[in-house]
Amino acid sequence: MVGAAYAAVPLYNWFCRTTGFGGTPQVATATPPGVLDRKLKVRFDANVAGGLPWRFEPEQNSIEVKIGEVVTVSYRVVNESARETVGVASYNVSPPTTGAYFSKINCFCFTDQRLKPGEKREMAVVFFIAPELVKDSEQDGLDTITLSYTMYPARQAEPSRPENGVAPVAGRS
Repeated sequence: MVGAAYAAVPLYNWFCRTTGFGGTPQVATATPPGVLDRKLKVRFDANVAGGLPWRFEPEQNSIEVKIGEVVTVSYRVVNESARETVGVASYNVSPPTTGAYFSKINCFCFTDQRLKPGEKREMAVVFFIAPELVKDSEQDGLDTITLSYTMYPARQAEPSRPENGVAPVAGRS
């Protein structure tokens, strides 16, 4: 039971990334074969969880995108603290049924973001909406997708300590 419970979260995350379940966008390795005439509005949402002293916002609130068009948008982030901080983004799209069609080619959310005190940065996400969406009758009335990010403090690994509890002195072995 303990092993199953421990494995449940990574398996669930893998399932969501693979299927788009729960609005989890896909990670693309190639661009789509073509661009369609149908357009959708893509809204951008940015949030910061407690404990992370950052200001985080999209460069623009929304854009119009043709299905199959590869688009790059930017988010701005500022570390408002006097210390280095590390954040990691979680993301999803809504409505949740569009997760299987929303594909990211590149994203700041794929890695932790380390910011120095007061550092400002632009972070890009490159995405497209897969043309297969038009074959899904459940998406016929769809006109807007929201891409939402929440930045969380990244868990930092504790520095390793020697078994005797005494840290080595620099320059000595």
